Amino acid sequence: MGRAFEYRKARKLKRWGNMSRTFTRIGKEITIAAKAGGPDPDTNPRLRVLMQNAKAANMPKDTVERAIKKATDKDAGDYKEITYEGYGPYGIAIVVEAATDNNTRTVANVRSYFNKHSGTLGTQGSLSFLFEHKSVFKIKPKDGVSIEDLELELIDYGVDEVEPDEEEIVLYGAFEEFANIQKYLEESGYEIISAEFERIPNDLKEVTPEQRVQLDKLLEKFEEDEDVQNVFHNMKEDDSE
Repeated sequence: MGRAFEYRKARKLKRWGNMSRTFTRIGKEITIAAKAGGPDPDTNPRLRVLMQNAKAANMPKDTVERAIKKATDKDAGDYKEITYEGYGPYGIAIVVEAATDNNTRTVANVRSYFNKHSGTLGTQGSLSFLFEHKSVFKIKPKDGVSIEDLELELIDYGVDEVEPDEEEIVLYGAFEEFANIQKYLEESGYEIISAEFERIPNDLKEVTPEQRVQLDKLLEKFEEDEDVQNVFHNMKEDDSE
């Protein structure tokens, strides 16, 4: 298995464990996509794939519809996607992706979380060299197409890793090739279960059980914040459970 797959496998249950936070995150992404590209999924590829994400997460249809409608609501907040980067205790690099209608509030909260847990908030772009920004698609296998054949089909579209995962296939590709990968999959008749962006660390750092306790407290503060969409770090996950 590839590095990206192993990293994602170790942390996916933590990221999707809380249903209400998952719905909040996807809902904001749907609102942003609908505002940027229109509320019709037939003409808005990004919205179309986010609706698939919502379906995969068992998000109620009326919740999805409310998120789309919110994009045209004049009284709704104007969400902006912002990335914060910093170091937690013991030199663990942390990238926080947020969608917020109040950057002043959100940056104050993020800085406070870092400071109160022996970390520091850095400048935007300061940790980009530590992570690879990837497009990640989960699709249903297609009859008559092997993993090897699929990989050959997709190599020209920026996909560099194809891994089976239970009854699904996970594709990892270049961040900037997201739209091209999605277009190819749809036109070729593949069922897209979900699609998102991941930041895969180039190296993972070992920590002691005691250090992990302190780091987990910081990560939990980010995950509890409703403005935070994703948190990525280069701490080696404890997958012994």
